[in-house]
Amino acid sequence: MSNHIGAKPGDFAKVVLMPGDPLRAKWLAETYLHDAKLVNEVRGALAYTGLSEEGKRVSVMASGMGIPSIAIYAHELYNAYGVESIIRIGTAGAYQKFIKLKDLLFAMGASTDSNFMGQYNLHGTYSAVCSYPLLESAVLHSRELNIPHHVGNVYCSDVFYDHNPRTWEKWANLGCLGVDMESYALYAIAGEQGKKALSILSVSNSFLFNQELSKEERQNGLTDMAKVALKVAGDFA
Repeated sequence: MSNHIGAKPGDFAKVVLMPGDPLRAKWLAETYLHDAKLVNEVRGALAYTGLSEEGKRVSVMASGMGIPSIAIYAHELYNAYGVESIIRIGTAGAYQKFIKLKDLLFAMGASTDSNFMGQYNLHGTYSAVCSYPLLESAVLHSRELNIPHHVGNVYCSDVFYDHNPRTWEKWANLGCLGVDMESYALYAIAGEQGKKALSILSVSNSFLFNQELSKEERQNGLTDMAKVALKVAGDFA
């Protein structure tokens, strides 16, 4: 069934919430899901399936960090376990002055410096975009819950510690809201497989104001992101 996931057929729901951090997956399952069952712990990529507050079957699984890691898990979830939608719930660094810590970014599209698409031998540039039904649901629920959010393009980088500390400014000048390290590959794989994907990103730091959340806040305190993601998951469960 899968080279990197030890779950059995049927263990995953149709919708999977996907944080990078395994401990964030554990926190979300224990905090928001009823009757949550651990369905994978291979390589420490913890995965749980349970019921939301509305009684909808939802799974949550850690992706690890970066394009290669999420690409492996997204491919196997879509192909081996019948998953229809993956909602990435991660953190991002903000590039624009109007974005505050803990605001949500909904990645309508993702740009990248990665060579991930080189495998397809395209004679052009692939624009990686989310699934609109998921995006529409996220916006509507954020408005209902009065949660600050921004919709637009994000920059998906292969580099965390950039040797040029001003690289980000070029992407910011093109209107990118912020940066993460996974969204581009997730969107590309979903597009290839005819599946749904959306990145809901909570702002953990700002490149303009030298602000950032603590490690504990990033791991356990991103409640607005969890609430919206669970509402969206419920719409497509």
